[in-house]
Amino acid sequence: MNGNRTDAGATDEGVYDVLVVGAGPVGLTTAIQLGARGRRVGLVERWPQPYPLPRAVVFDHEVARILASLGLADALPAFSEPATDYEWRNGTGETLLRLAFEDTGHSGWPAMNIFTQPQLEAALEAQVRRTTGVDVLRGWEAVDLAEDASGVSLTVAESAGDEPVFRDGARRHRTLRARYVVGCDGANSFVRSRMTTAMTDRGFQHDWLVLDVIPHDRNREFAPRNLQVCDPFRPTTAVSGGPGRRRWEFMLLPGDSAAEFGSAENAWRLLAHWDLHPGNATLERHTVYTFRARWAENWREGRLLLAGDAAHQMPPFAGQGMCSGIRDAANLTWKLDLVLSGRADATLLDTYTTERSQHLRHAIELSVFLGGIICEPDPAAAAVRDAQMLADRRAGRDPLADMPPQALTGGLLRQAADGAPQAPAGQLGCQGRVRFRGRTGLFDQVVGTGFALLGTEDPRTVLDDETLGWCERLGIRLLRLTDDPAADGAADVIDLDGTYRAHLARSGQEALLLRPDHYVFGGTSRTEQVPGLVAALRRGLGTSSTAAVPAR
Repeated sequence: MNGNRTDAGATDEGVYDVLVVGAGPVGLTTAIQLGARGRRVGLVERWPQPYPLPRAVVFDHEVARILASLGLADALPAFSEPATDYEWRNGTGETLLRLAFEDTGHSGWPAMNIFTQPQLEAALEAQVRRTTGVDVLRGWEAVDLAEDASGVSLTVAESAGDEPVFRDGARRHRTLRARYVVGCDGANSFVRSRMTTAMTDRGFQHDWLVLDVIPHDRNREFAPRNLQVCDPFRPTTAVSGGPGRRRWEFMLLPGDSAAEFGSAENAWRLLAHWDLHPGNATLERHTVYTFRARWAENWREGRLLLAGDAAHQMPPFAGQGMCSGIRDAANLTWKLDLVLSGRADATLLDTYTTERSQHLRHAIELSVFLGGIICEPDPAAAAVRDAQMLADRRAGRDPLADMPPQALTGGLLRQAADGAPQAPAGQLGCQGRVRFRGRTGLFDQVVGTGFALLGTEDPRTVLDDETLGWCERLGIRLLRLTDDPAADGAADVIDLDGTYRAHLARSGQEALLLRPDHYVFGGTSRTEQVPGLVAALRRGLGTSSTAAVPAR
């Protein structure tokens, strides 16, 4: 099978396991993860060439781990850099808040990272074209679909991007077939338009001028590296745009004309305050963008699913827009794979909305909360805000402590008697440096990804042959965590920095069962309880209910 066709002459006459519509970061991630699991994927993208200009600029440690697991671990430093600091100042220059980010976050990567999106997309596209089983169908636009009991027929039309003329005077059409279609096709999603899901709009809407700049002096330092100016007379953001780049954002105020405010002339006028001009910098991009906060109520309808901006949009103030879309892909792809292979009931896909929407809505609420602080145009209200934030700073209180939860509260999780996830179920699993079978590095790059059952004792010793066989079919790695540098058993993972054993000790667990998206399905306080933990997962994968799985 030729797994990387670049036209609509797809393998086996256009028949796939999954069709992914949209080849931005979320669609590319979805296609790579499905292809890596052996799925046949068609990646449909209307634009013949990738979008060349920056858009998103932030990803966190969890998303860095996901990107690394796609095969980009060595490439990340080329287009990203740690966001070492983030300072908020008022209109008079007083520091309202200062955050310092960890060099090594919970997932083994820097807590926050600034990046250049076209370079990330180039790395992802190169990886997807190396992935067996994935056909990249650029220059084809999804224009119709029909769903039936066994799959979806997707009609695509030849697209010339912005060009109105086609070589034969008419658009060519082709019908592709797949068992599922995932819409990663942005805020104006075609796939979502064919679903009945309602959209909830938080009512937040502000226009901002977004400027991407390349200073000619690559050694010029900006301190702080990431700055938020909460000035009611012109709220402003000045942050890194990835190595060698800077991003400025200026909020439009009542009376501003978007056309005039968004001009290159006005951009340079605003940048002059920062000692930037055409003689020492290149203005790479200038556009007025409307920040919104909204989400789809259901992300699955039959064989149609949504991810990324097709499912949700949010203001950029928490840096969680693209991050949320990448998390969508990480949550959805392993579930699709299990359903397609018959190892899980199709109702497992309903847990996708259950799990992701909770995390997503919190991220949106946080973004709106931060936006309310930043976008305050009333000088009197801004003065009250400043006084409160300065008082918080003097008292050591962090008004941003309530960041998006790295935990799930429902879905495929082991449940306690009261219906809540049984701790530590739903928590994001950590990642540390390990040695495994002679290799040293971060867990994912050394051990691999997928389901993992980690215990202070070898989990295999308490599982019968039938259960061991089921674990092998599901791809669960059964591993023993140890701090013994001489351990060399086939299941021994040497915890070099004590990351995992400390995590187990804090949570009072002797074993954790981790899902492929790195979230904890459940844990046990004693090794002899491991069979019950595995049995709970088996029930969850075969259940017809979307509720969490009760503990026994």
